[in-house]
Amino acid sequence: MGELPALVQDLALILVVAGAVTLLFKKLKQPLVLGYIVAGFLVSPHMPYISSVVDMDNIHLWADIGVMFLLFSLGLDFSFKKILKMGASPIISTICIIFCMSILGIVVGQLFGWSKMDCIFLGGMLAMSSTTIIYKAFDDLGLRQQQFAGLVMSVLILEDILAIVMMVMLSAIAEGNLEGGKMLQSVVKIGFFLVLWLVVGIFAVPLFLRQVRPLVNAEVLLIVSLGLCCAMAVFSTKVGFSSAFGAFIMGSILAETIEAERIEKLVEPVKNLFGAIFFVSVGMLVDPQILLEYALPIFVLVMTILVGQSVFGSFAFMLGGESLKSAMRCGFSMAQIGEFSFIIASLGLALGVISDFLYPVVVAVSVITTFLTPYMIRLATPAYNALEHRLPSRLISTLNQLSMSHPNTTQHSKWKRLLLQMTINTLVYGILSTAVIVVMFMLFHPFLSRALQGAWYANVITAVLTVLLLSPFLRAMMMKKNHSEEWKALWHESNRNHLPLIFTVLVRMVFAASLVFYVCRKLTDLNIFLVILIGIVAVLLIIPSRWVKHRSIMLERLFINNLRSRDIEAQVHGKRRPFYEGRLLDRDIHIADFVIPQNSLWAGMSLMQLSLGRKYGVHVSSILRGNNRLNIPDGKDLLFPLDRIQVIGSDTQLAAMQAALEKEVHGDDVQLEKREMKLRQLIIGQESPFIGKTLEESGIRRFYNCMVVGLEEGKENLSPFKPTRQFQEGDIIWLVGEEEDLDRLMHPAKR
Repeated sequence: MGELPALVQDLALILVVAGAVTLLFKKLKQPLVLGYIVAGFLVSPHMPYISSVVDMDNIHLWADIGVMFLLFSLGLDFSFKKILKMGASPIISTICIIFCMSILGIVVGQLFGWSKMDCIFLGGMLAMSSTTIIYKAFDDLGLRQQQFAGLVMSVLILEDILAIVMMVMLSAIAEGNLEGGKMLQSVVKIGFFLVLWLVVGIFAVPLFLRQVRPLVNAEVLLIVSLGLCCAMAVFSTKVGFSSAFGAFIMGSILAETIEAERIEKLVEPVKNLFGAIFFVSVGMLVDPQILLEYALPIFVLVMTILVGQSVFGSFAFMLGGESLKSAMRCGFSMAQIGEFSFIIASLGLALGVISDFLYPVVVAVSVITTFLTPYMIRLATPAYNALEHRLPSRLISTLNQLSMSHPNTTQHSKWKRLLLQMTINTLVYGILSTAVIVVMFMLFHPFLSRALQGAWYANVITAVLTVLLLSPFLRAMMMKKNHSEEWKALWHESNRNHLPLIFTVLVRMVFAASLVFYVCRKLTDLNIFLVILIGIVAVLLIIPSRWVKHRSIMLERLFINNLRSRDIEAQVHGKRRPFYEGRLLDRDIHIADFVIPQNSLWAGMSLMQLSLGRKYGVHVSSILRGNNRLNIPDGKDLLFPLDRIQVIGSDTQLAAMQAALEKEVHGDDVQLEKREMKLRQLIIGQESPFIGKTLEESGIRRFYNCMVVGLEEGKENLSPFKPTRQFQEGDIIWLVGEEEDLDRLMHPAKR
């Protein structure tokens, strides 16, 4: 027998030690991420008295894969749509935290007399909290579903995105290039690819999964999803970003599909394996020699992160609109540094601009703050309680009133809304048009030129096809929002609005014509005035074209349907399920497993009512429900959604039952999209018909089918609205209901 490869020996050592340590930490009710780091310290080459890992390069490679799968899972669990729904709050908090912590890191570095570049890179490292560590800590502590955890994850995702921008800026500074042009170019590049990937991905990936759904089982879906993850990671590195960033983007795209929850469950074991190796590899980087030599700087940096994030982080979340208690829970949760800090440190070493000691110091600080992360999360509430007892109650109430935002009460001007919508629309379709042009110029045109042996008309064909592909995007860019409610209201309000509104159309038409002009100018040698004329004519032909309009609307509807598919669909419908069978006899009779779909008509019915034996000739031997098994059930036993039943029968009998099980389901609610519940705020004005009426008299529940959640009085929590209390002018109430009912209630004129 040949000798076992070092990689397998290292993996065995890592998993055995990690398993033993995490069992101990589980027994002590400590977060598992801490156990992984301790296990990494124990198996590292810095521990001479026990076995250690031989091939560190392979372990670091596996750790990089672990980061990639961790961020892929993070994207599956937290999509960009959630951030957009939160508005500007996480953006404000993120910018404030990064700015404050960067300045704090630079100041601390200067106090120790470190070089200028060491201080600048240290500031970047201290500004980046660890997404993977906090995500894991929230998961271990059972806090992931809490509201403040969602706010923290929003900020962490934005930090990860801004970390790439920061790395570009640090590279420019290290190379002595402080010109704003390069930095701006990098920011534009990130924005371009981010929008392009999300738009194209949300359009193409759900469509692909929908087409192959009848062929997909759990195994195939796992391979397909991981394949998409790795492909996006590779593509991300090709355009200059990290593989983890690409994996996160693909996770965010798949998060908008109805397969998201199923993919998340399938990927979880893979994520856990490679994630464990990543955290173990972090523990391996702890060098006791460095800990002793730089004990004071490490201690000061740890305290800087703990105090800085607790103070500035809490302040930043308050600026973002959170109450004092919620802001402190968010700020205390971010008191650590992690994987992006390692990447920034590696960048500094690769560029040769930071000292050799800085990387191990940062690793030690990261390990210590990672250890303390769960305790800082738990410390937030006691710290708030202690602060509440020492501060005047009026000050606490004032802070809450100042910080808690009321986005629904802000009256944005019609012009502001219209121009914002037009800008976003033009930006998105402009990016898509640019992508089409790049693909046609770089892939199609060279291929066509070779096929036609360099004939002049290859350029003409490419130009015509490119304009045809661009036409749906150009029309949407020019015409979308021209019939919106804001447009109509502004047009009818004043004649002075007519010229500015027409100007917005002309600007977009010029932009669309410039894209056509660029294509024709690049591929032909025509006179510039003739090319301009072609661009104008093309735009004038695109606008009235019914074919282009139909294609544009169809593409947009398909995109919106894909984007909202997870919200519209209540569950994932499995078309085929594998049989797990065991032979009873040599005849064609065996046991097969069936799962009762969530929308099955069989759910809630007894076996006697179903009469499976009489209809299909099969026998139910067991019902598996959660961790319970009911063997030899009788006719009175009921079936519930997601029950797994073991059935005995022949291939023909079982196939007939399978077909019936898949067919006999509740139909989809065609109005499901419109029946989503919304939460809105209503200020009782002096002309409100509810003034002087109680809840019962107002008819909010009876006539409008809405419910009053509570009364806002500037406190931490909403006050209950008593049934006997009468509505008064100035009351701020929160309502929940369907969007159409809320519109009727808030705008009586629409009734």
